[in-house]
Amino acid sequence: MSTDPNTYPAADRSALVEDLHGRSVADPYRWLEDAADPRTAAFHAAQDALTGPALASLPGRAALGDRLQQLLDVGAVSTPAWRAGRAFSVRRDPGQEHAVLLVTEPDGTERVLLDPASLDPSGLTTLDAWTPSREGDRLAYQLSVGGDEESLLHVLDVDSGELLDGPVDRCRYSCVAWLPGGEELYYVRRLPPEQVPAGEEQFHRRVLRHRVGADPSTDVLVEAPGMYDDPTFYFGATVSADGRWLVVAGSPGTAPRDSVWIGDLASTGELVVVLTQADGVKANAWVEDGRLLVHTTLGAPRWRLCAADPAAPQPVSWTELVGEDAGSVLEGVRVLQPGGELVLARSRHAVAELALHAPDGAPLGAPALPGPGSLTGLSVADRLTPTGAGRVWVGWTDFVTPTQVHRLDVVDGTSELVASAPGAADVPGLHTQQLEYSSADGETIRMFVISAGAEPDRPRPTLLTGYGGFSVSREPGYAASALAWVQAGGVWALPSLRGGGEEGEAWHRAGMRESKQNVFDDFHAAAETLVARGWTTPAQLAIMGGSNGGLLVGAALTQRPALYRAVVCSAPLLDMVRYERFSLGRTWNDEYGTADDPVELGWLLGYSPYHRVVEGTAYPATLVTVFASDTRVDPVHGAKLTAALQHATSAPVDTAPVLLRTEGDVGHGARSVSRTVALTVDQLGFLALHTGLRLDDLRGS
Repeated sequence: MSTDPNTYPAADRSALVEDLHGRSVADPYRWLEDAADPRTAAFHAAQDALTGPALASLPGRAALGDRLQQLLDVGAVSTPAWRAGRAFSVRRDPGQEHAVLLVTEPDGTERVLLDPASLDPSGLTTLDAWTPSREGDRLAYQLSVGGDEESLLHVLDVDSGELLDGPVDRCRYSCVAWLPGGEELYYVRRLPPEQVPAGEEQFHRRVLRHRVGADPSTDVLVEAPGMYDDPTFYFGATVSADGRWLVVAGSPGTAPRDSVWIGDLASTGELVVVLTQADGVKANAWVEDGRLLVHTTLGAPRWRLCAADPAAPQPVSWTELVGEDAGSVLEGVRVLQPGGELVLARSRHAVAELALHAPDGAPLGAPALPGPGSLTGLSVADRLTPTGAGRVWVGWTDFVTPTQVHRLDVVDGTSELVASAPGAADVPGLHTQQLEYSSADGETIRMFVISAGAEPDRPRPTLLTGYGGFSVSREPGYAASALAWVQAGGVWALPSLRGGGEEGEAWHRAGMRESKQNVFDDFHAAAETLVARGWTTPAQLAIMGGSNGGLLVGAALTQRPALYRAVVCSAPLLDMVRYERFSLGRTWNDEYGTADDPVELGWLLGYSPYHRVVEGTAYPATLVTVFASDTRVDPVHGAKLTAALQHATSAPVDTAPVLLRTEGDVGHGARSVSRTVALTVDQLGFLALHTGLRLDDLRGS
């Protein structure tokens, strides 16, 4: 590896120490937060000069890149969204950088509606979201460029392809709810920057009613008392098929506390409260077949389904249709037309299940899935698609199977594979299993392990990854990086950490705020289990995580540096004292806590990776990857930790380097296939080098 064996680039280390609620908190690299500081530009230039040649010289990178390209070139398919006999879906064919949006006509004719590569041959434009009108003749869609996720809303005519509206800016994370007829829709838009306090430009969202083609300045504001008091609120909206009922949901940032309102558009349209922040629960609500359906954690951490008269929507009037199941999580609900049967998506220890219930909630059976895996989508036909009566379209995948779409007929119980990822890749026969182990406090944690055999034949280079936050569930899914790692002779492992949603909302809350250390303890215990059972050794153990998973591995490497040999920390949160000051940080303080509170500051300092770096410690080989256009997690987190580790580590730079990889024109979310391959080659190649995995063995694949 071509790094200077003696030193890292010089970086000023200031003596800045702040008194925060009586605690002395050092921040020696605060100056890196100032992009205009000449030292910041010099720091990044020096890091690029160090990292570029080091990654370019990684052994086996050509073979790894070829294999990743093969595995990704299988492409992907999605479940259809049905509108009046038309099916809308996305598909990525071999050789395509991005998936394209397709419409299939009732006669089976298929055509491309939107191709991001045609719109922008540079590959920097991504399709963020799309929603067809109820009649299937119009499509609302959102595009962003260069990874900034600043979605621009457009509307096109499905028949002619004519652009009818847009672009409308400030629509990041906006839903679209069409009114019948396709002339109007509800959406979410931020206030103009000049109307909000400095630093709050990413907040202050409003729900608006918009007429297609009209000037957005004439949009009608949807409001209710207190609805916009908190500037961090995210909103969603749905409209019933008959156009009568509008349901709006909102939460402050990512907090697991939803407010829900409902309005009768046939009357005054005034919004009535269903749930408030004081209820402290999560909920999805919509009106279907004249009933308000509420999928909620109220009284059920693993979720339940209730129904009510939309005119009497409060919890006191709810009827429980499907109660909480102690062993699974109710993840989603669809209503079959025309009978009104309920199709339930469940997850049992992160493995997908389906269940069918009568409209009154009575169980009708459990349709079989292709195997232990996860759902990538679940859809049913609308009332205007009579050929879809009694049918369910299921998107499915597992660790070795690219996405598929199966059609289930609930009347006769038959199942048919109707779409597969369009390409082909020779995926080797690998063994997947789910193990159990105990965390530090005795809690049972489950972990997926992918390997060449059911039992370890010898300790092998092992890649451990995870997430553990925001109630996000990590479930079985096709992953080119995992397959390439195992095919090269390694082992890949994914534990269901607390903080995620794999075991419901109580599982999530057991890994947030004052309980965040549980997540890291679960991860350390996973590593110790892999070592104790003979899968690997600390000298062969790599860890990788991104975003909140970047915080996870940042905490892991600073808490237990001797347990891990190599680390990839991607798009990470690392300065937990100041994270709220950057990008969308304020929206996460219900998950982590806030440094403005003296007690919560104590939680954060207990694990904040940037603040736990100790001089003279032999830290693992570490690659920090950040993205210049990331508008969720500011790249400054990665820069500050890199500087701190380079200063503190006692490990030689030639055997355990600390490197910072900065990539431009991409952000936190979607990227092109070629960019995905390039990033993954650097990440896996770095980990392979430092754990002894031979990537050249992939040449024969």
